[in-house]
Amino acid sequence: MTLGVIGKKLGMTQIYDEAGLCIPVTVVAVEEAVVTQIKTVETDGYNAIQVGVISAKEKHLTKAQMGHFKKNNLENYRHLQEFRIEDPSKFTIGQKISLEVLNNVQKVDVTGRSIGKGFQGTVKRHNFSRGPMGHGSKNHRAPGSIGAGTTPSRVVKGKRMAGNMGNEKVTITKLTLAKVITDKNLLLIKGAIPGPEGRLVTIKPTRTKWN
Repeated sequence: MTLGVIGKKLGMTQIYDEAGLCIPVTVVAVEEAVVTQIKTVETDGYNAIQVGVISAKEKHLTKAQMGHFKKNNLENYRHLQEFRIEDPSKFTIGQKISLEVLNNVQKVDVTGRSIGKGFQGTVKRHNFSRGPMGHGSKNHRAPGSIGAGTTPSRVVKGKRMAGNMGNEKVTITKLTLAKVITDKNLLLIKGAIPGPEGRLVTIKPTRTKWN
């Protein structure tokens, strides 16, 4: 139950610390988040706040979404996300969430969707071994048999096969927050984070149980 910020991955660069060491960092531009809904145990069964980022045109929203914003006298937002919190009474609808939530934070957890690699075979997707590469092999990168015999006469669920690779929700924990540029709403995070450039990521202070 930790409040965080939502930002757009811009790419990677390098900075130098006080000792002159070169540190690879990922630059994240933090979007201004506005509280669009407050959820409590009494009304929804759990405590959380919903925030919206990136202004949107009506043509990009459903009627339900537009009604949700109009009810609370808010502008339209393209991306909505929830943060589980312990005390929702500290927040009000329309309140802005800034970089202050990361004050005095050294380690962060970054969640995003990994880069999609499309439809891939078993060798690339699951690190299967290939067959003999001789001309008569006829089985260079084929998956091979997938059946389980007369019993149970079906393909067992979860069988590792060819399919879509990447584009999955990934969280990298305990990354060092190298620098916060408050006036430009930028975060410099040591190392790589999930997703391609331009995709939204969520940054939260590292949970205590992982320290």
